Amino acid sequence: MHNRDRVDSGASSPGVVTTEGARADVLGTGSAGADGGLVDGVTRLGAGGGGPEAPVAWRVPAALPARVPAEQRGSGRDDVRLLVSRGCAVSHHAFRELPGQLRAGDVLVVNTSMTLPAAVNGRVGGERVVVHFSTRGEDGRWAVELRAPGGPGVTGPRPGGPAGAVVRLPGGRALVLEEPLGPSAGARLWWARAPEPVPELLRRYGRPIRYGYTERDQPLSAYQTVFAAPSPDGNGSAEMPSAARPFTAALVAELVRRGVLFAPLSLHTGVASAEVHEPPYPERFAVPAATAWLVNAVRAARGGDLASGGRVIAVGTTAVRALESAAGDDGMVRPAGGWTDLVVTPRRGVRVVDGLLTGLHEPQASHLLMLEAVAGREALRRGYEAALRERYLWHEFGDVHLILPDEERNAPSCFSNEW
Repeated sequence: MHNRDRVDSGASSPGVVTTEGARADVLGTGSAGADGGLVDGVTRLGAGGGGPEAPVAWRVPAALPARVPAEQRGSGRDDVRLLVSRGCAVSHHAFRELPGQLRAGDVLVVNTSMTLPAAVNGRVGGERVVVHFSTRGEDGRWAVELRAPGGPGVTGPRPGGPAGAVVRLPGGRALVLEEPLGPSAGARLWWARAPEPVPELLRRYGRPIRYGYTERDQPLSAYQTVFAAPSPDGNGSAEMPSAARPFTAALVAELVRRGVLFAPLSLHTGVASAEVHEPPYPERFAVPAATAWLVNAVRAARGGDLASGGRVIAVGTTAVRALESAAGDDGMVRPAGGWTDLVVTPRRGVRVVDGLLTGLHEPQASHLLMLEAVAGREALRRGYEAALRERYLWHEFGDVHLILPDEERNAPSCFSNEW
């Protein structure tokens, strides 16, 4: 999940790393939900407001977005760096060293959603637009965003709607905007009806949504993970579940050889705002019975001692959202599917997930609240300071961050989410 098409400039304050540069399109997940505190939480993490409660404020320097996939700048997909946070302790590794950071009995929860070629050129009257297909509704309509084409591969914001507008698509096809998704004033996503199955339309005419900091277009294969599997209904993600991108078949085999377990689920990510960092919208997810059973068994086998048994480690924020959506108040995971509007915040906390493998997120991303819920505020601050100091690469083609619990029984706790 990623963030956004925003350009910042100006001198930095002490302790604040500046960011310049833009990205063209951004996608994300979910809706604000009843937990609340999202805006305050993002500001507190330094998303531009700062203030006495902000323990870390940063911007991503222009040199740090990964502009091409790892295999085009190194020896393969797994040729990225791995930042490891164990509580407040930070260490630096190659991603190929991941097996040495895990142990037999750990379970990696992975998202099997395939990335769709979700961007299609179109016209509204005489105006050129780019249609971003986000999410399929229960009635067959799709939530879409119309963007204004810019430079090569880059789009910018455009007013949504209007209702009844006909979007002409390649091959003589058309899309009709029917109603906004959410409040009509300034609505970005609109429900639209297409005359044929959208997955087939995307296969013929679509391309991956590209981000403004990348150097060039990439094939759809560059946006698929080793865990991606076709959905029976042709649905998938508008954005790649990118935390899993560095995995290769050889690395998966090595992890299995060492006794690490894999538990699949799916969550189809939608299109989030490229400019305003809004909370995630509801998304389709499915947690199968086998995954629920395995996660529960690993947690039961270790009892209350994390140091003596397997840990549940989500690969990506999408896996956290899906798994936590299937977890009850009692901490048991049950087979579940449908729509989730869960937003994981420090106030809500996590019930099942012990650790998280994720990319590096921009300061206004709502995903940071989820990371804080897993890691704690101080651990997150130290991790991001280290990532900036050591010049880790950001975004979907960049480096990754493994967040693990501190299992030293006598170590001082750095886990604090007090507001």
